Amino acid sequence: MVDERMLVVVAHPDDETFGTGSLLAHVHRCGASVTVACATRGEAGDPTPGSVPDGTSLAEVREAELHTAAAMLGVDDVVVWDWRDSGMDGEPASDTLCAAPLDDVVSAVVELVERRRPTLVVTLDGSDGHRDHVRVRDATLAAVAAASWSPERVYLHCLPRRLMRRWVEELARRNPEAAHLGLGELGTPDDQITTLLDTSDLLDLRERAMAVHASQTPPYDVMPPDLRRDFLATDALRRVQPPWPDDAPREYQVF
Repeated sequence: MVDERMLVVVAHPDDETFGTGSLLAHVHRCGASVTVACATRGEAGDPTPGSVPDGTSLAEVREAELHTAAAMLGVDDVVVWDWRDSGMDGEPASDTLCAAPLDDVVSAVVELVERRRPTLVVTLDGSDGHRDHVRVRDATLAAVAAASWSPERVYLHCLPRRLMRRWVEELARRNPEAAHLGLGELGTPDDQITTLLDTSDLLDLRERAMAVHASQTPPYDVMPPDLRRDFLATDALRRVQPPWPDDAPREYQVF
């Protein structure tokens, strides 16, 4: 058991599970407390048919999915802010995350860091090209630099470039109109990844938690089984605080 507190900051409901689900479960199993902060309710997502009951909004459905999946993964607390999902492209509406002044987003993260005092902070690397993911990454990194409480370690949860190239090839074959195909090179370069966690023993739990997000289609669903496992059985991270020494070997644990 460890005396640690982890804060994970994401942009949309499902980012916590599709992205960092195994990490959340791993850290919980190690005995750390876990908080997830989500900037939006995912209003701009593309819902699966029949997933939004009459009289209910997609935002309500996705927020409920977030709370349920997070509880399955061992998250102690979920914070949801009130920005709206910016969508993939086009002019963002005034109340969306990307239209909000960056200082406002930074301030929200600073307040949470100072109140929860995490020893470990994780956010998305933003390398899938979604502008909300980039916004959350930039705000979180700025917040941990500005807050009066300094976490011991700060990581970006990464999408390895070698895997993203394989995913883009598969996506182009199956869905040549997909928006991600026009975003250029995706993924964090593999030589920037500092940390690899073997979370293969958590695959079944991760899959069950992903299934809770029934209103959305996981990106892994277009992948062949071997690529799906490569994404889900190992968590790749980049430590940014304290800075990773250039000549240091990779680490295989976060505690």
